[in-house]
Amino acid sequence: MFETHDQWLESLEQPATLKCPKCGKDMEKVHFHRFVVDRCTGCKGLWLSAMDREYLSVVRDAETIDTGPRHVEDRSAKVKIDCPVCHTPMIRMVDHKQPHIWYESCPVCYGVFHDAGEFRDTKSHNIVDFFRDLFRQERV
Repeated sequence: MFETHDQWLESLEQPATLKCPKCGKDMEKVHFHRFVVDRCTGCKGLWLSAMDREYLSVVRDAETIDTGPRHVEDRSAKVKIDCPVCHTPMIRMVDHKQPHIWYESCPVCYGVFHDAGEFRDTKSHNIVDFFRDLFRQERV
């Protein structure tokens, strides 16, 4: 067990190179302002720590780190991936502002994985998204 919160945080330090939780390829470090996020060299998905996500969600032009084409996944398929940092099974989440965006979240370190295009989409909520989400069928 950890005696302090700092010891727990240190235990979650990321290895030099993370492996993508979706496709298993190496993830590259991407610098944006004072933050470093991990982007998959294969599928172009993004791994964001909880702090990175909070900061980048409100910073102008942060969507430029999401360079991959929009990934369309089968919503009926069960997604079982492990956190690339602490190797805990991740949970599929739905963005409450844009319910058409689904991503994976770690219940331990609170990091998130966005498929290519999802983070960019979260930054571009507009009136079309509002009406699409308003009339979209409920999920099962």
